[in-house]
Amino acid sequence: MIPLSTVLTILAMLAVTYTTRIPGYLFLRDRTISPRLQLMMEAAPGCILISVIAPHFVTGHPADLIALVITMVAAARLPMLPTVIIAIVAAGLLRQIL
Repeated sequence: MIPLSTVLTILAMLAVTYTTRIPGYLFLRDRTISPRLQLMMEAAPGCILISVIAPHFVTGHPADLIALVITMVAAARLPMLPTVIIAIVAAGLLRQIL
């Protein structure tokens, strides 16, 4: 069972993330943006995600470390959604096995 404090923390992070992203999209909706700016805006969610989950991997649990490597390989080759799905599945399966 996931502790209530964890669920509330995740929901708070979700709210803050979208609260900071929505004004940017509203501000830029009628403007043409450069490919460089668009790439930066698309990369920002990944940076936020890794900053939240990275400290968890210093635990040294083998399943988490292997899942991190799998996720990094997937992230180098795939878009965000498949990478997140692969990461979740890898972490879940490896935690059951190891």
